[in-house]
Amino acid sequence: MKSDFKYIYGPVPSWRLGSSLGIDPLSKDGKVCSFDCLYCQLGETKFLTDERKKFVPGEEVIGELDSLPTLKIDYITFSGMGEPTLASNLGQMIKAIKKIRKEKIAVLTNSSLMHREDVQKDLFCADFVIAKLDAASQDIFERVNQPMKTIKLDSIIQAIKDFKSCYLGRLALQIMFIEQNKKYAPEIAKIAKEINPDRVQLNTPLRPSRVKPLPKQELEEIKRYFEGLNVISVYEAQIKEVKSVSEQDTLRRRGKV
Repeated sequence: MKSDFKYIYGPVPSWRLGSSLGIDPLSKDGKVCSFDCLYCQLGETKFLTDERKKFVPGEEVIGELDSLPTLKIDYITFSGMGEPTLASNLGQMIKAIKKIRKEKIAVLTNSSLMHREDVQKDLFCADFVIAKLDAASQDIFERVNQPMKTIKLDSIIQAIKDFKSCYLGRLALQIMFIEQNKKYAPEIAKIAKEINPDRVQLNTPLRPSRVKPLPKQELEEIKRYFEGLNVISVYEAQIKEVKSVSEQDTLRRRGKV
């Protein structure tokens, strides 16, 4: 059995997705992203960009999926070493995977490119889109997510709303709370209610990162602001036992399982 995968990793035990087989559509020698989030478990962004291009051949990704043994997987998830929507062939890969696999496909995105029609078209192919929203104002957005200077939070919020209005799959908001944005939870919750996603996922960095996680009690208090929405926090989730077929790659792309 092949184990030296370049593009796929896991399965990993995801508190949001169950047993998740990851696909890294970027696979550069370092993180490729439009953000440099304080809390990212992959460390600092090496290639800061908002330019879409083809990073990896889609046929090689499909080849690796074909080489897998029989696995019990809940989701095939596009994530990996950075922002997956930077891959211009994302939609093509999703469509190709759906021809050979029965599992649902999820995409984890920082939402920075969701205003683009080509990105929305690619994301429409997925069954579940999990979009990031960590701030309610530009200054906190810049402090927590450290985006490229050209990226504006107002544009991101409007893009998520527009996407939700015409997306046929499930949309979740992923919100990472740390010391720097926790007191703005009421404002973030107000925006979340305007978006009205299928689920809100409240997170705090439990895997090693540059900042400390919030304790369980603080996240529970924050959750109250999201009353009326379908909300779950990382401390409440049940984690499945999952055996990875690519341990070394999993650790490299995920930080720590």
